[in-house]
Amino acid sequence: MRIFLPVIGLCALAACAPTVPESGQGVGFGDYDSYLEAERAREAELRGQPVPDGPVISDEAPETHPPGTAPQEQQVAIDTDNPGISRSQSFEVVSERETIESDAAKIRAQREQYEFAKPKPLPERDSKVNVAQFALSTVHSVGEKKYNRSPFGGLSTKRRCARYGTPNDAQQAFLDAGGPRNDRLGLDPDGDGFACDWSPEVFRQMVE
Repeated sequence: MRIFLPVIGLCALAACAPTVPESGQGVGFGDYDSYLEAERAREAELRGQPVPDGPVISDEAPETHPPGTAPQEQQVAIDTDNPGISRSQSFEVVSERETIESDAAKIRAQREQYEFAKPKPLPERDSKVNVAQFALSTVHSVGEKKYNRSPFGGLSTKRRCARYGTPNDAQQAFLDAGGPRNDRLGLDPDGDGFACDWSPEVFRQMVE
């Protein structure tokens, strides 16, 4: 009798204990699927998107291949009759369309259409000495007398030099008139061979 009483007490305590929920049920929901739908609806509301009705299943069946076979590549057909494709490099095609005689006739026709440009004579080189050549042929300084001049030649040199736009123009005219040995234009009164304000230093520095 003493052993029976504790057993009855344990049974009573087990009957009063709460039942453990099934692992497939969500907290506060009838089942786990309802819980997932509620979660998706809540996330959609937070993002401002419409609530999805449920999982979207595609109606298209996936492409299947027999087991042990790989998908074959599609072969692109080449249109050999297309006139836009050149077949001039094919010996068979050319031999069918051309003969030795017809090919020779085409070559003759092409040669007749050639136009040979007649050579033009080369421009004649000016025999006159230019200022650059003259500058490089001298080594003396500006103002160093090399040639005899008239003592009265410098009276109107400034007026004569004013006729030329640049010192190079004055020096070229001086050389064309027989300079530097002769000063027919009166542009080199000091006899250094340099007319007006012209100086050979610019040309000398170019070749240093």
